Amino acid sequence: MTDILILGLPNVADLAAQAPDWPRLDAPYWAHIADGQMVSSGAGNGWRSVRDQLLGQSRDLSYALLAPAWDAPVRYRAFPNASPAQASTAGRLDVQQQILGATDQQHVVAGLPSRAGESFAVAVTTHSAMALWLAWLAEQGIASEDMRAIMPAAALWPEPAEGVLLGAALGDEQIMRSRSLGYAADPVIDELLRAGDGAADVIWMTDAERDVCAANAAMQPMLDLRSGRWAVKQRRSWDGAMLWWIKRLALALVVLTIAIFTVQMLRLASERARAEQAVMDKAQSLNIEAADAASAEAEMDRRLMQRGGGPLAFSVPASALYAALGDAPAVSLKTLSHRADGTLSATLGAPRVEDLNPVLLALQAKAYRITAQPMAGSDGQQMANITIRAVP
Repeated sequence: MTDILILGLPNVADLAAQAPDWPRLDAPYWAHIADGQMVSSGAGNGWRSVRDQLLGQSRDLSYALLAPAWDAPVRYRAFPNASPAQASTAGRLDVQQQILGATDQQHVVAGLPSRAGESFAVAVTTHSAMALWLAWLAEQGIASEDMRAIMPAAALWPEPAEGVLLGAALGDEQIMRSRSLGYAADPVIDELLRAGDGAADVIWMTDAERDVCAANAAMQPMLDLRSGRWAVKQRRSWDGAMLWWIKRLALALVVLTIAIFTVQMLRLASERARAEQAVMDKAQSLNIEAADAASAEAEMDRRLMQRGGGPLAFSVPASALYAALGDAPAVSLKTLSHRADGTLSATLGAPRVEDLNPVLLALQAKAYRITAQPMAGSDGQQMANITIRAVP
């Protein structure tokens, strides 16, 4: 089981006064928990020796930090008709409304009741206190990922019986717990609370009882001040074997991509060579002497033009025209003629001039040269005499 080192945080006043001489600042309280049992406890810098010993033995070590009650008092709230999550939110908002001063400087954190209607703690501290504590912990070499929680020490004691204040010493603080508050003891506040809560007695816990409360809270933190802007950012850890497979899969993907690209290029080159050879074979059968396929194709087109075939044949521009008419159902073909020079003449009709435009644009998109002369038809339709040059 992981070793847990409970470490009380210095109060904010001492941190501010002794900065930057923080390494010498004593911890008000510390305790070592191993296998769920309290092994040792004390105050001062003895925790450093325990830490060094555990790290020297390569033990897994985590820290449970205790914020002083003076800087992080606690209020207790209960909402019988709310779910635990709703109660936690309502408790935080309720306490925020009661805070005096600038609320943007306050850090309010609510615990979560284990069941509906149960009392739970709402801690109040400041953002400046959180910044000082985290800076001090960093100075001690304690990383964020090694912290189990930063808990308010005022939330350690159990709920006392009706009419009782429960108290215990933690370092140089005497922490009191009533049914509604957890706070650093003060004679004036104690008397007011005893009067307000109807408390007649103060029960002081022994050091052993105090250590049990601290150990239970450390093993199962119910409230963590590291929330909101102070929440620990989770780091994604990658297993070594997973990284090994990811690297190899990435390499395989790169190799496969290159292989596919290479195969496609070889196929295209092969198809191109086959097509060029077919052109050369055809040219040879027509007694055309040419150095390459492009020259042979040019010579074939020249001979076809002389005979009025090839691109000048009626079927080539006519098929383009009929394809364009197929996408324009409102346009009808009135007349059609073909000249020896490859020019196709046609008369088109449509209800509107705008209906004729898609046909003309479709022909132009196929690189044909178009002329159009609009006119009004005798039947009220819009007409256009067009010519289509058969050679793009």
